[in-house]
Amino acid sequence: MKRSGLRSFVARRLVLGAVQTVAVVLLVFALTEALPGDAAVALAGDQPDPARIAAIRASMDLDRPAHERLADWATGMLHGDFGTSLTSGRPVTGYIADGFGPSLLPAALTLALLVPLGFGLGVLAARHEGRLVDRLISSATLAVYAVPEFALGVLLVTVFALKLTWLPPTAVGFGTDLLGHPAVLVLPVLVLLSRPVCSLSRLVRAGMVDALASPYAAHARRYGVSGARVRYTHALLNALAPAAQQLARTIDWLLCGVIVVEALFVIPGLGTVLLNAVAERDVPVVQGLAVVFGVLTVVLNLGADALAYRLTPRAGVAA
Repeated sequence: MKRSGLRSFVARRLVLGAVQTVAVVLLVFALTEALPGDAAVALAGDQPDPARIAAIRASMDLDRPAHERLADWATGMLHGDFGTSLTSGRPVTGYIADGFGPSLLPAALTLALLVPLGFGLGVLAARHEGRLVDRLISSATLAVYAVPEFALGVLLVTVFALKLTWLPPTAVGFGTDLLGHPAVLVLPVLVLLSRPVCSLSRLVRAGMVDALASPYAAHARRYGVSGARVRYTHALLNALAPAAQQLARTIDWLLCGVIVVEALFVIPGLGTVLLNAVAERDVPVVQGLAVVFGVLTVVLNLGADALAYRLTPRAGVAA
């Protein structure tokens, strides 16, 4: 019964994911079409000649009807072809491949630290509910979460890079080999880690506190089950489902929402590629990156929903 219910749930989510993916493609195309100007205007220079702009637009097929360009673009993506850059002629997949590594590395390091820190702080706060440790963790996580990433990044750069000179302020001069210069990654990872670890730890704490106060936890204690077993075998499992969904949203944000951090620390990742493409009105690159970000969001949330359903099948059946 559980397996058939899970298969049915996943099938419904797959259909919903396909619809969401189509919606992402249409929305991305519509928004990029609404951008002021185009690559022809950008390539024409500071004093563009209308005739030259028209010639450039014709050579790039920008004068074709929007529905024809949408059909060609969508058909190409089904075959793994995201088109070519209007400004350089390079395949869009090349831009994605170049920026993916520098974006993935700090995101992966952040995730590797996030899971033990988020769960550790949440469990510690729940274990000492209402006491000094709980109040300190709750206050600190709330305060850190309220600070925007950009402001926190500027503060860390000012203190640790400019004042103490312990760490490099940006990735300028280090190229794309960030792993070979780990000091460059310290400040970006701290900024990326700040808000997710706060939200995850508070979510784990809330789930464990509710579980520890439930009748079944009290009943287990009355039957002689140790407090540690109740906390880590029962209460922590109760917090895993919402935590899994929060982790999916965090991974999505780490991969797709690091534009501010990359801009602050001059990391040559996907965020930098996207900003440059927008500045140059390079629509195929903007569209390709936006679709990749959107599809990643759909896939991650699909996986998180399936995991949450598996961990709490009763909630899934009730829904």
